Amino acid sequence: MRRPRIRRFGAVALTAALILLAGCATEPAGSSGSAASSGPSPTSEPTTPAPPTPAELRHADAVERVTSATTREKVASIVMSTAPGTDPAALRSLIEAQGLGGVILMGSNVPATPEELRALTGVVAGDPGFPALIGIDQEGGVVSRLAWDDLPSASALRTEAPDATEAAFAARARLLADTGVSVNFGIMADITADPSSFLADRVLGVTPDDAADRVAAAVRGERGVVRSTLKHFPGHGSAPGNSHEMIPQSPLDRAAWKTTEAVPFRAGINAGAELMMTGHVRFPTIDPLPASLSPEWHRIAREDLGFTGVIVTDDLVMLQNSGEPALLDATQNAIQALLAGNDLLLHLDGAAVPAMIDGLIAAVDSGAVPEARLVDAATRVAELRLEIAGAHEPGSAPAAVVGPG
Repeated sequence: MRRPRIRRFGAVALTAALILLAGCATEPAGSSGSAASSGPSPTSEPTTPAPPTPAELRHADAVERVTSATTREKVASIVMSTAPGTDPAALRSLIEAQGLGGVILMGSNVPATPEELRALTGVVAGDPGFPALIGIDQEGGVVSRLAWDDLPSASALRTEAPDATEAAFAARARLLADTGVSVNFGIMADITADPSSFLADRVLGVTPDDAADRVAAAVRGERGVVRSTLKHFPGHGSAPGNSHEMIPQSPLDRAAWKTTEAVPFRAGINAGAELMMTGHVRFPTIDPLPASLSPEWHRIAREDLGFTGVIVTDDLVMLQNSGEPALLDATQNAIQALLAGNDLLLHLDGAAVPAMIDGLIAAVDSGAVPEARLVDAATRVAELRLEIAGAHEPGSAPAAVVGPG
């Protein structure tokens, strides 16, 4: 999702006024437009500013929502979590109790049929004008939450032409959208040729160019149906080990990263992916911090790769699971993730979320987290929710101005 620039309507109006004044000014005697002229003077038509685009209107709507929100509401709106089971009331209660921006559906949350899932998400999403985000990891194959998804997965697609990837992800996106899922954390932009890697069956290519072609194709397939997520930035494939259990480490330096791991992410961004997930991996020659907590990696994503959408963390519980003493505090991890530049904080331990939110609020109130950083994150998430709602598109119903999803 490209971040629209806000039109300076005051400046446009001033410019238009100046044009009108110039058109009414008296011309010097003897000029071709003077009274001595044999023909009428040409009349300049006033310039009418172009109407704002739907994206600009969504941005203005998001800014208004965030400006009117309390600190607690802003903090909660950038958190995504989950609760066990298929009871929609429990998931909706999680959102309403805390004001969360969304939920992620894990395997235990998915009922046996598409119809049951559609009923569940209809309750969980809430206000259709400003729905809560409903995310899922639906890669297909090894990582699949929908039992009825029998479409080709990465292990098959990487041996076929990119068109096959686009077709598979287009069909997968329809499966998700038909059941009310709005965000797919399902496009692997990692690359690895190591058959022993836990990513081996999940990557869309074993070389940068092959992966890039298929990552871009996957984004094109999902485009306009569900919102696409590229993961796990800046790339997990060169970092041996499983980030669910440790913080894997890559030997690549900046120059090597640009010609390898970066290539599929750049392709996915250029294809229009709306989200990017940061991985809990280290590139010590670039930054000793895990990428998910690294301001430098977020700067690279924004400035070097030009990503303007929502940056979401991988599950923050994984940092604690690494056992590293510096990463055992859930609240401190969330604070560092927000400071680094993440917009949406994914934390799968719903029971720990209230304390984490309280800690984030305290950090904002004390100045440890700048208010501007929270506002930027909350605004990006609000824009995404409005885009999913179709807000401000021609023919769409007006969204409510305030209130949680």
